[in-house]
Formats: sequence, C-alpha cells, structure tokens
Amino acid sequence: MPCPFLGSLNQAFVKNYGATLMKQYGNYCPIISRGFRSLGNDETKCPFIQQNSIISEAPKEMTEDIAEPATPYHYENFFHDQINAKKRDYSYRVFRKVSRLAADGVYPKALEGPENRRVTVWCANDYLGMSRHPTVQDAAVNAIKSYGTGAGGTRNIAGNSQMTEKLEGEIAKLHKKPAALIFSSCFVANDATLSTLAKILPDCIVYSDAGNHASMIQGIRNSRAPKHIFRHNDPNHLRKLLADSPKGVPKLVVFETVHSMSGAICPLEEMCNIAHDYGALTFVDEVHAVGLYGKHGAGIGEERGLQDKIDIVSGTLGKAYGNVGGYIAGSSLLVDTIRSLAPGFIFTTALPPPVLAGSLAAIRLLASEEGRNLRAKHQAIVRYLKLSLLVAGLPQLPSVSHIVPVPIKGADKVALVAESLMKRGHYVQAINYPTVARGDERLRFAPGPYHTPEMIDNLITALIESFHENNIRFSEFMINGTCRECSMEYKVDIGYEEPLKYPMQVA
Repeated sequence: MPCPFLGSLNQAFVKNYGATLMKQYGNYCPIISRGFRSLGNDETKCPFIQQNSIISEAPKEMTEDIAEPATPYHYENFFHDQINAKKRDYSYRVFRKVSRLAADGVYPKALEGPENRRVTVWCANDYLGMSRHPTVQDAAVNAIKSYGTGAGGTRNIAGNSQMTEKLEGEIAKLHKKPAALIFSSCFVANDATLSTLAKILPDCIVYSDAGNHASMIQGIRNSRAPKHIFRHNDPNHLRKLLADSPKGVPKLVVFETVHSMSGAICPLEEMCNIAHDYGALTFVDEVHAVGLYGKHGAGIGEERGLQDKIDIVSGTLGKAYGNVGGYIAGSSLLVDTIRSLAPGFIFTTALPPPVLAGSLAAIRLLASEEGRNLRAKHQAIVRYLKLSLLVAGLPQLPSVSHIVPVPIKGADKVALVAESLMKRGHYVQAINYPTVARGDERLRFAPGPYHTPEMIDNLITALIESFHENNIRFSEFMINGTCRECSMEYKVDIGYEEPLKYPMQVA
C-alpha cells in the first residue's frame, strides 16, 4: 500500500529530496521505524495520522481478540516463599558438612565444618563399618584398576559385566531365591518394582503398612493401583482388610521388617501367613536388616527361619554393606519381568565396578564368622546405649532393634538439642517432618561395633547437658528405678568386648 504521507507530496520533490525526508521523518513512520526504533518510541506519531481526521481507531470488534502481554510468573518469589515456610516451622533441612574418617584409630569420627573439627558420628547407616573395612576397600581399588570407575552405560548397552551378574548371584544365594536384580538405589528398587508389578497385574490391589518407607509409598502411587493401608505392624487389621477384598484378583502385601525411625520389628511370620491365606504376594523390605541379622546376614527372614515365606525381598548395598545400590530377590520369572519392564531399571546407568566389587566383598565377609562376631559386638554396644539412656532417665522409644530413637517433641527443640550435641563433639541428625509426623520428632542413634562404652558415657553426659541447656525435662521417664512406660527394671547384664580388630590394626 502506498504511503499516504509521501503520496500527498509532489513526485519531483520526493525524487529530489527523498533521502532527506527519510532521515527527518522516517522514525515517525510505523512501517520503516520497525527496523531501527528504540524501546519506548510511539508508532502513532505519524504526522499523516495526527493531521488527518479521516483516520480513526479500529472498531472494538477488531481489537477485542488482541491479548494483553502476559505478566511473567515470579518463580524465584515462589521458591523463596516455600523455603521460608520450611524455615519457619523448623522442617528446613540443614546438610552438615561432615566427612567421615576411615583410618584405623579414628573411625567412627569425622571432620565437621570449615574448621575440620573432630566429632563422633552417631547417625550413620554404615552400621558395621564395611565402607572402611580393608577387604572391601581392596576389592573396590582393584576393580578400579582393572575395569575403571564407571559402568559405561545401562545394563542392556554396556553395563552388564560379569561382576554384575556375580553380585546378583551372591544376593540370590544369600536370600535363598532363584534370582536377584540390582538397582542404582533401594529407593529405585522399591519404586520400580512395586509400580511395575501393581500396574501390570490385572486388577491388582495393594495392601500397604502405614509405616512404610517413602520409596514403597511412591511405587504404589506410581502404579495407580487401588490400595488399602493397614495399621503399622497390625496383622489383625491386615486380615480384616484382606477378608473384605474380592477373591481371585492379584494382591500385594507390602511392609518392612525393621522400621527405620522407630526400630520396631514386624510380626513377620503372622503377616506372611495372613497374606498367603488370601492369595497375596508378600513384598518385604529388609533394608535396615540385611547384614545385621541372621547367621549369614540375610535379615530378619533368615534370623527367624522365614525366608521361604517372603515372595519378594528388597535390600540395600548402601547401609550395613557399606557401598551404594539396592536390589530385589525372588522367583526367576518375577525378576525377569521387572528386568524387562521396569523403566527405573532399564534406563539407569549400571552400578560402577568399584561398587560391585566392594558390595560383593562386604556380603561375603558378613556371611562369614567375622561377620557374626561383628554382629554380636554391634548388638552389645546397642544394649549398652539403651541401658545408659534408661539409667540416666533420658527418654527413648521402645526398640528391639539396633536403632535407638530419643523423642524430643517439637522441630525447634530437636534441632536445638542436635546443635548443642554438635558443639560438644557428637553428631546426630534431628529427624522431623516429613520423615516422621509432626509431633513425633526425634534424634535417631545408630551405634556400631566401633563405638566404645567410653564414647557412650561421653554422649550421655552431653545429652543431659543439652537437655538442660534447652530447658527440656526428662527425669519423668524414670520412676522408682523402672521405666515409666513399660515398668522394666534396669537390671540387664552387659557383655561387651573390645571391637573386633582388622588384621592390619595394631593394639
């Protein structure tokens, strides 16, 4: 369309003075100025439009569909508000800079903070010190020298080494199952297995313990299968729910043996029997039990002679076995089904050679006589801590396992006590929501065979001082020499020996 402004001028004038006109009036033209206008110029300043009344605004019908520029969402403001909310209710997680030491004579101590202050670690899940055992270390180092540090890809591309299959064979043997499958973590093992199984089994119904770990809850959610939640470690409630279920449909009963936050141990035989009475498969998480219970360290199932009643067992290589990774064990067809269909397995890089070798060495070591000696010393030092807490009148939740929870109600209070302990050279992490329910905050102690009675005595003194420092009463937990909750007398003999020394250690 010809320019109405230039079109009103004499053609000879435009021809002779066009360049001058462009320089003088070009930035007023809405067409030409688009190529070089600066931010904020108004395109409506065309002299033609301003001087001619015949030009009018477009009708409303032509402009009502023109959208206003969208106001950008303030993402950073949203993130800021979320973090502030966590800080206000004391559920914000502070990650301590703690480097655990592995050398003889200093384990289980660590270097903390920028000053590298020495502290004793009480909350690590490296329960038996396998991460720093010479046999495990040597296996990992030799694997690096022979095969490198990385797996090179997923299992179906480049990561299915002979060592991978050897480790799976050892895990299957440990749990007396035909097959096993390893994952990058036990969170992934639980999530991938449960989400896949409950999704592919037609009309599958899941029955989940109310105290289950987040990994199992996530797997059940991801399957989108209908679920029923039974009260924590309550076989009667499980039976009632199963009795009301439709007959002839697949069912999964999902629970843990050792609960990670309370230290409770489930009634394994009763729950398995009830599940099988109603035709359900049992999926049993032994994460906090493998390496620690049973003659060969296979967990509560082995300790109680019930391995055959567990259809699918999941475990970890990252706690008592001192490495990283997770696994399941079960029938050959079940394991092959998960191997073939679970995205969490298929599309994840395989575990690296040093982890495979270290895990294999740790499993074999803890299945041996040395492992049995370590477990005995572990249980002895756990008993010593529990009884020391009782004698001091300090609170503790009833626990029949190696986990020792000390309740301190209020996220603010438990954080303050943890900070007071750190100042006194003891590292234990405050546990609060969402790991436990609000109002159930606690410190979670996990002593091992290389903690000593002297370390525990120092810890008890520090705990008493920390409770006083933060105005937390605790004497009411002991009445007339017995526990207020269960009336148990504090008359238990302690059989404690010095921790088993490695061959390379010196007295």
